[in-house]
Amino acid sequence: MLTIRFQRTGNKNNPDFRIVLAEKHRSATKKVLEVFGGYNPRTKQFHLKDKEKLLAWINKNVDVSPSVHNLLVKKKIIDGKKVRAWKPKPKSSEALAKDGAKEKEEATTEVKPEDKKKEEVKVEEKKEEAKDEPKVEKPEEKKE
Repeated sequence: MLTIRFQRTGNKNNPDFRIVLAEKHRSATKKVLEVFGGYNPRTKQFHLKDKEKLLAWINKNVDVSPSVHNLLVKKKIIDGKKVRAWKPKPKSSEALAKDGAKEKEEATTEVKPEDKKKEEVKVEEKKEEAKDEPKVEKPEEKKE
């Protein structure tokens, strides 16, 4: 089964993509059957070598990756609506329960301004008590 998709060719932190025809089950960096063009997401530069070849493969019902499909729709090469190319993984029920518990704790632990003043006074009292108490020095152990 064939698919039209991106093949990353850029350097680290400098992405650049080729639009290629490749086997669906193969890695995107491996052997490709045909290169149609390229796209640089930083500069938004887009080029096609042969638009007719690309459209011919699409007319043969070759799969097109969602990202490539959206790019071709944006550049008005094919007609249609954009598709959802990415969606976040659904959270597990345990993660949802933890998030709900954290939100409840935050809501119940909100401190009123009056309570903040009381806490500040308690902290100051503890500091004063610590100053008044005599320090007890621990005898050092002798090493043999």
